Amino acid sequence: MTTDSKGTQVSNGFFGFARKACGLSLAIAMALGVNTVAHAAQVETHHVRDAVHSNAATLVGRLPANQLMSLDVVLPLRDQAGLDAFIADVTNPASANYQHYLTPQEFTARFGPTQNDYDTVVQYLTRYGFQVTGGSRDGMDIQIVGPVSAVEAAFNVTMHTYKHPTENRTFYSPDREPTTSLAISLWHVSGLDNFSIPKPLYVKKSDYAAAHGVSPDSVVSHATTGSGPSASFLGSDMRHAYYGGSALTGAGQNLGLLEYYGTDLADVTTYYKNAHQTNTVPITLYSTDGTSTACTASSGCDDTEQTLDITQALGMAPKLSNLTVYVGSTDTAIISKMTTHSPLPTTIGCSWGWTPADPSTLDPYFKKMAAQGQTFFAASGDSSTWSASNEAWPADDAYVISVGGTDLVTSSAAGPWKSETAWVDSGGGISPDKIAIPSWQKITGVINTTNHGSKTYRNGPDVSANANFTFYVCADQTTCTANEYGGTSFAAPMWAGFVALINQQRVADHKARVGNFNATVYPENESGGVLTSTYTTDFHDILSGKSGSFTAVKGYDLVTGWGSPKAGLITTLVNAP
Repeated sequence: MTTDSKGTQVSNGFFGFARKACGLSLAIAMALGVNTVAHAAQVETHHVRDAVHSNAATLVGRLPANQLMSLDVVLPLRDQAGLDAFIADVTNPASANYQHYLTPQEFTARFGPTQNDYDTVVQYLTRYGFQVTGGSRDGMDIQIVGPVSAVEAAFNVTMHTYKHPTENRTFYSPDREPTTSLAISLWHVSGLDNFSIPKPLYVKKSDYAAAHGVSPDSVVSHATTGSGPSASFLGSDMRHAYYGGSALTGAGQNLGLLEYYGTDLADVTTYYKNAHQTNTVPITLYSTDGTSTACTASSGCDDTEQTLDITQALGMAPKLSNLTVYVGSTDTAIISKMTTHSPLPTTIGCSWGWTPADPSTLDPYFKKMAAQGQTFFAASGDSSTWSASNEAWPADDAYVISVGGTDLVTSSAAGPWKSETAWVDSGGGISPDKIAIPSWQKITGVINTTNHGSKTYRNGPDVSANANFTFYVCADQTTCTANEYGGTSFAAPMWAGFVALINQQRVADHKARVGNFNATVYPENESGGVLTSTYTTDFHDILSGKSGSFTAVKGYDLVTGWGSPKAGLITTLVNAP
């Protein structure tokens, strides 16, 4: 027995006891699918940080044996080659399977873990004393809680604490890659370290000015033209600038937002009250792993990111059937639920960045989204050119749509688009995670000597939208701000709302959803090394401005991608097969 943080005795389970005694009998081992050669099964992804491997992080000590840990154990895909072939077909207009998306249950039947494998892993974990708190076979994961002693015994690691090499804090991590005595492999074990803490991808103008040694008043060089207080932009202004119509509202569509903290919906109410607008879309706060969906300033929680994500998405698509805020503590737990929850979110916005131990961790879920017709937008970041020290991921993953930033001017309050340049801090560049260049970026002409992209690795962003310090924001139950916050955080949920408009019309026309956006848009924009006439109809091509090492150029570039959307993009994608 061990003692948890509350002083309660907790059993380490039969496996922990048996390892200290004579070991499992062969009959029990076979019944649980356990390999009789101890620690033979590998976990297919990496978990130990380079700082630990290289001794760049100074060892401090060990986690207390009775400290409780919450983990998310992910099982691998079944028939990965078959899934890759299916995704290629479902995004190929010449295929009979084109846009014949799977339901979560159909996906599990074809590519998810078998019931036997799932049950075997559950039994293995509970025998070690873990409590199963969530997860599902459809979600390919098992959420568990247990003491450090159980973690160390089940995964054959020692949980150490280290001094962080670049931040003023300690972090915990396993000393080696986890293994098990199961006869089947696992994909990943989320929660084994806290080396990288997810960060919201917005930036405050005063912080930007201080970092660059300039006056905050000099950061925005033009008068803003929004319809909010102090001429700041509202989410509805982005709708007027990029869509300009009224027929499409996102009706019938379900949009999801990925968040690491909950929110206080009173801030959303304040936003709409001050903007003299009304929100009619139901907002659901959904905990994916027991994480609290509440967030109040009195408890030290900041809901700036969460509130601005909500208002930007609703500003673009004001009549959604539902907006669900998925809150969780681990990336796999959040996205697992996003691929199984009913109603299924068909467009998703993510405005957080973090550095995973293994950049392939979420690929099974991103592939699942492609198979299910879900479209995932990720903010490209606010630290200019991507590098190993910037939170470029998940925006540099090959299976997501990376959204960069621009500086937008409209002709009037709630008026149409007037001009746009690259935003000086727009995240973009060549994948620091060395993710291979996807097929749609290999199209002749996309990567060229003008934009200086890589023909080996994934380039980003893919598209962009306004990110300058021109927005109205209400958060933390305090006075709202105008023209103080910016960042690609605003652009990602905006794009998720924009595609909800397209899906609304496609469904009305008895067509499938857009799904894999990049696989459709890249060939629409570039053909035979020449920009198409469709491109100029569908996108504002950002031709001026730079961010870090890259400059906005004609066509695709590594600051603004293809640019910001025009209403023509809706027509093009609605009329696509």
